[in-house]
Amino acid sequence: MLKTATTIFLGLATSFTFLLISPPPPKSFYHSLYISTSLSDNTSISHHLHTLTRRPHAAGSEANAEAAAYVLSIFTSSNIKSHIASYEVSLTYPSSRCLTLIPTPPETPTTFNLRQEIYDGDPYADVADEVQPTFHAYAKSGSVSGLVVYVNYGRIVDYSTLKEMGVNVSGTIVLARYGEIYRGRGVARNFWLGGPRGNIVKNAYEEGAIGALLYTDRKDYGGGGGDTRWFPDEKWMPPSGVQVGTVYNGIGDPTTPGWASTGDCERLSEEEVEKGGDVPLIPSLPISGADGETILRSVGGDVAHEDWQGSIDAPTYRVGPGPGIINLSYTGNQIIGTIQNVIGIIEGAEEPDRFVILGNHRDAWTFGAVDPNSGTAALLEVAERLGKLQKKGWKPRRTIVLCNWDAEEYGLVGSTEWVEENREMLASRAVAYLNVDCGVAGPVFHASATPQLDELLKRATQQVKRNLLSVAAIISLISIELVIDLKVQDPENASQTIYDSWVDSSNSPPIGRLGDGGSDFAAFVQHVGIPAAAMFFGGGYPVYHSMYDDFVWMEKFGDPMFHRHVAVGSVWGLVALWLADEEFLPFNYLSYAKEIQKSTKDLKDEISETDISLNPLFKSIEELHKAATMMNNQRKEIIERKGWTSMWNKDHLKVRELNDRLMMAERAFTDKDGLFGRSWYKHLIYGPSKHDDYGSKTFPGIDDAIEKAKNLNTADSWRAVQHEVWRVSRAVKHASLVLNGKLT
Repeated sequence: MLKTATTIFLGLATSFTFLLISPPPPKSFYHSLYISTSLSDNTSISHHLHTLTRRPHAAGSEANAEAAAYVLSIFTSSNIKSHIASYEVSLTYPSSRCLTLIPTPPETPTTFNLRQEIYDGDPYADVADEVQPTFHAYAKSGSVSGLVVYVNYGRIVDYSTLKEMGVNVSGTIVLARYGEIYRGRGVARNFWLGGPRGNIVKNAYEEGAIGALLYTDRKDYGGGGGDTRWFPDEKWMPPSGVQVGTVYNGIGDPTTPGWASTGDCERLSEEEVEKGGDVPLIPSLPISGADGETILRSVGGDVAHEDWQGSIDAPTYRVGPGPGIINLSYTGNQIIGTIQNVIGIIEGAEEPDRFVILGNHRDAWTFGAVDPNSGTAALLEVAERLGKLQKKGWKPRRTIVLCNWDAEEYGLVGSTEWVEENREMLASRAVAYLNVDCGVAGPVFHASATPQLDELLKRATQQVKRNLLSVAAIISLISIELVIDLKVQDPENASQTIYDSWVDSSNSPPIGRLGDGGSDFAAFVQHVGIPAAAMFFGGGYPVYHSMYDDFVWMEKFGDPMFHRHVAVGSVWGLVALWLADEEFLPFNYLSYAKEIQKSTKDLKDEISETDISLNPLFKSIEELHKAATMMNNQRKEIIERKGWTSMWNKDHLKVRELNDRLMMAERAFTDKDGLFGRSWYKHLIYGPSKHDDYGSKTFPGIDDAIEKAKNLNTADSWRAVQHEVWRVSRAVKHASLVLNGKLT
């Protein structure tokens, strides 16, 4: 009798305790809370951007160190354990520049002032002198003099056109405009207004030119000319505006290729760097549109083709050579300077040895309101929201790492040095890398990714209009008196989600690929083989890399209400939360198989008139499709089996093992020997075009071999193409074996 009474008492006590102590809310509750209006704050983002862009802050500068300290303070105040990871890297700055045009008599010579002008009421006039003189990072020092040849966008096809016109550029100074060479397939940054300067200069050198001038044409940057007004009245580049940037074609510190620039490490000499082929061998300068048109007026010869012409009121463009002569002199100062990556870590509660990494760079050529600090402001917003979630009791399942990179503008230096230093740790533990560079440049959402993340990006932007919360979550909502907006709204239209405005006419959003070298995802994807995604609003913007990329431009034209900043922070953080918290990694390799199947069919059309066989590749892709299907079925089986007996069945170990296969499959697409002649790039599916670092290529090794074979047209060169097909086939098969999880 006593035993029965005791049992009843204990049962009642347990039930009463259960009623008093409610279970913690599910992860989905915190995910909904993350994107709620109660946590997002466009005023805070605006303040962050204003603070970050008060002064120009190029890599290695005092102002950029102050910006790093600001980022560190926001991370720390958000209860995120943070530190600075410093590197000693090769940086260059301008010491002297001189550009003189000597026209035909009786015209008098013109020496250009090479200065970007402040405007009436410019709030940054007091710090305008802190903007670096216009230059190209890692440009070759030297003085040259020669006739001018106009080469349009400086592409290989443009030089072919000149040859057809009988124009020889050997021994001349070329004048090229920024633009078309940037436009690759699936470019993550999607800047139709810029160009990889290094490729323009390299192409000029290979054609025999002795110097290069790059200018911003009004046709592309100035709104087309005519009565169009420019910044600060409109969004367009002022006549004195200059797009500066790097002409280095590599990735990371050029003196430490493949290893981290730490302390007194091994370094290549200047001569060894030049022999590597990634730094230019002729002097170059960026110049304004106004100066470019002045030089074009001195150029005679044949009239350039219609699509080579400028804006509606520009002079008639001719190709030369001359008779105008240019004297170009540039001296750079190369130093070993300190850069600072800011790293914040929220340790995972259950799987602390699995990393979900978010990254954005901080350094800017000038004020950097769009590039990159719209992304930095969004990163700080993500950090603050995650800090608030921690106060509500949330802890991630896996570790979240927030990274604010330095010296990206010089050649993805900060992120690359960090990846090279932590390569083995990242190769065994990194789940995914999520990049936001220029977070906001205008309307329209864009995203690029390795294909297994496609569905996750769609899901994040869709945000089903009404999430169903569990009873526990509803009770928690009531108890903390929150009203949550359960979708990420499109900042252009509050009545629809981002996904609604993102989809095209085929009801499928256009997702680019990460084969280009356009931002900090490069080392993660192309060197180590880590799944990755990148996202942003806008795309090309006219004041790119000029001193007019400031807070005023953003407030007037980029994102007046800072709603786009909030939206990119919401999608970015939500994807990170799902990757960090969901029991099963939300990867879908069926998307990967379908994507490379499509690319292989395109390749088949390209080489249809050759004897190259793609059968090995098609067979490997079929195996990948089967392995991905099996993986999805295994995941379903574990989910269906879950219950009271799952602990005894050790399903948690099976989940971990399955997740490891999903995480490691991307690594299998890499090859230790890398691309031919470009061994740093290990990924055989996605990599940069050999002639355009911002052009994303599928099967870059095959593409390089095809281009070479077309030029040589020898049996050996076409045999090299077949070899590259076999290499890719083996990589795809290795990925299938990883997904299968069984030894052969």
